[in-house]
Amino acid sequence: MAAKKVGVITQARTTSTRLPGKVLLKAGTKTILKHHTDRLRGAGLTLYIATTTNETDDPIAAFAREEEIAVCRGDEQNVLSRFYECALQHQLDVIVRVTSDCPLIDGYVIADAVRRYLELDNEQVYLSNALQRTYPRGFDFEIFSFKLLEEAYQNATKPEELEHVTPYINQNKSGHVILKHYTRPSDASHYRITLDTPEDLLLIRALLENFQADCLGAEEIIQLLDEHPELAQLNAAVEQKKLGE
Repeated sequence: MAAKKVGVITQARTTSTRLPGKVLLKAGTKTILKHHTDRLRGAGLTLYIATTTNETDDPIAAFAREEEIAVCRGDEQNVLSRFYECALQHQLDVIVRVTSDCPLIDGYVIADAVRRYLELDNEQVYLSNALQRTYPRGFDFEIFSFKLLEEAYQNATKPEELEHVTPYINQNKSGHVILKHYTRPSDASHYRITLDTPEDLLLIRALLENFQADCLGAEEIIQLLDEHPELAQLNAAVEQKKLGE
């Protein structure tokens, strides 16, 4: 089995609708984006930031340069093209897709998932913890081959397929994708540790500033939420935006 070049591509922009500029907001002493990229380094993989060509995202590009992270800039709405151009430019064989509104994502979980993916040694496999949910929202990742990404880039046409990168792949529009799920023994998908609203920010700041969650793994954070139900109540009423919204 030839060695494959694996890279983590995270998408980031400042024009989110419900909480503009959210990835540049601070929790503790660091921005959400800094927490996110620091956590991803635990995966031991090269990291890339895919942002837009908008001037409003110049601070994200500047952050990437400061952190010595390669940055790829492209169309705001066609995020799929951003991922494709980034993967093509850096000659990635395997892509791990994450989003920058997940400041407590667990790089060590991603590393384990990548190991499992590579063991399967099949370009048609899509491996994720986001379709069959057992992890809290905020630990999401998707792993797929450049071949599947290129197919999506060449064939996807619907706005939601372009904006959300992977629907063409994980809805198996080509008919030959093998879906694999990365799960934990018990279901913790009712917890939400992603940042999209002011209520989400309250929880994330509480976890980082009062419980030093940046030093905890996914399982320890889940245990913390189990033990402190008042924390989960901070954003329990938030509804996740639907595909295409």
